Amino acid sequence: MSLRIGDTAPDFSAETTTGPIRFHDWIGNDWAFFFSHPADFTPVCTTEMGRTAQLAAQFASRGVKPIGLSTDTVAEHLKWIDDVNDTQKTTLRFPIVADADLKIAKLYDMIHPSESETAAVRSVFTIDPDKKIRLTMTYPMNVGRNFDEILRVIDALQTGDKYKIATPADWIPGQKVIIPPSVTDADATIAFPQGYDTIRSYLRTVKL
Repeated sequence: MSLRIGDTAPDFSAETTTGPIRFHDWIGNDWAFFFSHPADFTPVCTTEMGRTAQLAAQFASRGVKPIGLSTDTVAEHLKWIDDVNDTQKTTLRFPIVADADLKIAKLYDMIHPSESETAAVRSVFTIDPDKKIRLTMTYPMNVGRNFDEILRVIDALQTGDKYKIATPADWIPGQKVIIPPSVTDADATIAFPQGYDTIRSYLRTVKL
């Protein structure tokens, strides 16, 4: 059964490149960026692992822990990390889950048989500190992820949680946000004393 936004992310125990973990305990009070890869020593995956490592400070500043998964062993992962660091000019420190038996990939519906019976597609799960799934994205095996978009969505989710707002199309931090229709004008005036713009009764924007 597929996982949906708002579901509790399934817990699991696993061996990783940084040691054994229990997923929920590992997340702790942070956010998690959990992303899968078809296999070690493959070109697209290597660039994605490298990009995640390069963005370590960006993830940390948002309280987000990256964790990868590939359907290979820890020993294979560790050898691959050497290649990632060398070819992508970075130092990969986040854990990569070993899942040679596909148990976790199947738990998270990462195996799409039309793509492969044994390799995971490029799944993304953004998970909040309450262990709730807040975002899912799935890319085909031959298309690398857009990490600017992944960080943008994390910013949007965290801003929405903090201010109880929504974000418009193509929003980036610093731009106006949307006051949800469920918020009355009276409550909006209290919540946003700086003032807001009413474009339609259902479309009100505010600069935070």
